[in-house]
Amino acid sequence: MLGSRTLRAANVMSLLIDTLISANQVLTAGIAITAFSLLLYALTFNLRDRVARAFAALLAFVTVVYFFDAVGSTAPAATVEAWLRLQWLGIAFVPVAYLHFSDALLATTGRPSRGRRRTSIRVLYLTALVFLVAALFTDILVRDARVEAHAARLEAGPLFPVFMAYFLGSLSWAAWNFVRAYRRTQTSTSRRRMLYLMASAAAPAIGTFPFLLLAGQVAGLHPLIFWTIAVLSNVAVTLLLVIMAYAVAYYGVILPDRVVKARLFQWLLRGPVVASSVLAVVFAVNRLGPQVPGYDPRLLPVILVAVLLLLQFAINLVRLPLERVLFYGAERAELRRLQALQERLVTSGDLRQYLEALLASLCDTLRTQDAFVAGLTPDGKLEYEVSLGADPPTRAARELPPFTALRAAALALPSHNGHAPAADRELFDWGEYVIVPLRGQRPGSPLGLLGWRRPGDAALSLDEAAAVDAVARQAAAALEDRRLQGDVFVALDRLLPQIEAVQRLRASAHTAGGSVTPAPEGIITSPDLPALIKNALSDYWGGPKLINSPLLSLRVVDQALRDHNGNAVNALRAVLTQAIERIKPEGQRKFTAEWILYNILEMKFLQNRRVREVALRLAVSEADLYRKQRAAIEQVARAIVTMEQEAAQAENGEEYLASG
Repeated sequence: MLGSRTLRAANVMSLLIDTLISANQVLTAGIAITAFSLLLYALTFNLRDRVARAFAALLAFVTVVYFFDAVGSTAPAATVEAWLRLQWLGIAFVPVAYLHFSDALLATTGRPSRGRRRTSIRVLYLTALVFLVAALFTDILVRDARVEAHAARLEAGPLFPVFMAYFLGSLSWAAWNFVRAYRRTQTSTSRRRMLYLMASAAAPAIGTFPFLLLAGQVAGLHPLIFWTIAVLSNVAVTLLLVIMAYAVAYYGVILPDRVVKARLFQWLLRGPVVASSVLAVVFAVNRLGPQVPGYDPRLLPVILVAVLLLLQFAINLVRLPLERVLFYGAERAELRRLQALQERLVTSGDLRQYLEALLASLCDTLRTQDAFVAGLTPDGKLEYEVSLGADPPTRAARELPPFTALRAAALALPSHNGHAPAADRELFDWGEYVIVPLRGQRPGSPLGLLGWRRPGDAALSLDEAAAVDAVARQAAAALEDRRLQGDVFVALDRLLPQIEAVQRLRASAHTAGGSVTPAPEGIITSPDLPALIKNALSDYWGGPKLINSPLLSLRVVDQALRDHNGNAVNALRAVLTQAIERIKPEGQRKFTAEWILYNILEMKFLQNRRVREVALRLAVSEADLYRKQRAAIEQVARAIVTMEQEAAQAENGEEYLASG
């Protein structure tokens, strides 16, 4: 009796340990997947930020450690030592990468390195390289792989105490940098996120330090305790890595908090959650499948495909509701309106496809092969939206009265409401074509023309007139919706630069301890340079955006002070004018496509003309004017970068001559 109980207890203990070992293997692989996924996230969304780049390097080394750990845990005994040594590709570099990350974080609070920290980090990277070579090719750091209770480990070599000093010293220095960065933060938001980073910063250290080199016999003597601690520590590392990535996700981006949270949430669901779940299913099927009667290993791919599809289906069901509950709060109604607008907007391609379908139905009804819809642009021009047939009306227009005359004739007709019956619609001839004016719901709002090639001399029947009326109404409604959307886009083009400026200020305040002015040495390399130039040009003839512009700290502006009696605003105004002149094409000024960018800048900012006036003078729509204005300002930004580089070279030359 006693023996059977002991046997059952031993079996339960063995089963529990085997379960913990399997769970640890899944978690180890899951951490590698999570770290790699977060690495891709950092490389995709905020690579331009120094903190994000340093964090990406740290994640790369953590990924390497856990990848080789996962492979080595299931590898044959003969190859275990090779996989354990390859882990040092990450272990050796994690401490210095962690220090590098903390240094970048400290710099964002207005405490950049004066050379000592930067030099020390470079020396420590070289030190890590020495440890890596020692681990891969010698036995002075690690040696003699052993496997006890399914836990593979290496023995410590004589150089391992030196590595411990390097590891602990780097982490202690990094921790001090965290404390300094926290002390320098000013806002509650930046303090909260810094606390998230400080609390989650233990993840790289816990996950990558080779503890088994110090306590390797624990696995053999107390396997249940060892594997329980291993599983719990891996769970903690996973959670801490996600928290750490969440805090870093705000660096280098100007998006609202809810967008950053939702984007990271979706990335985690689609990446680590799905991949780790599939991996867990593989482990479970390989372990439990042979115990199921009739199991066929060929079913595994089918099971995996089913799991993938079910997970994607579940994510599609729960993602948006969870995002609304977790991230949107009281803003749900506003965000639903924005989502509805995004879903219902009609692009140029959508409009073209819709009009093509209308014209196709009209051609079938009237037994003709040629038809067209022309829309009236905001500047009063007619442009073909869609034309069907082998001989479009643009060719026939060469022999017929000018299209401008057709437009004038159509728009001179008496105004009717868009719901006028077919019998009341004006039909008039244009060569071989029959033309119907398209008008909006508001009286006197011409939208364009509908036309088709006359199939014969017979008048339209009632059914054909009704079909023409229906097509004309739907085409007019589509053109009117497109015009309204154009007004929305014009408003957005005006609003977006202001929104971006506000978001940049908010992001700067969150990540730089409340400082909203970019450091002078970082203006030229900052992605905000075009926005700074746009703001300064907006107040070119006087205003706070020019007077308080960070561009006043540029070298080229400082040099221009000599020619403007020390007036910094006049010097900046002269620099902006000079940059605009640099993008001016050669020759006499013209109003052609080659000159349009210069003309926009010169007329809108230097002459201070209104947008509508500039658009009419250049024969472009207001929406197109704003798009081209952005391209022009980007060229001005490139010109100012060049001027700043030239100013720096001139300063260096003067210093060289003075020293000689």
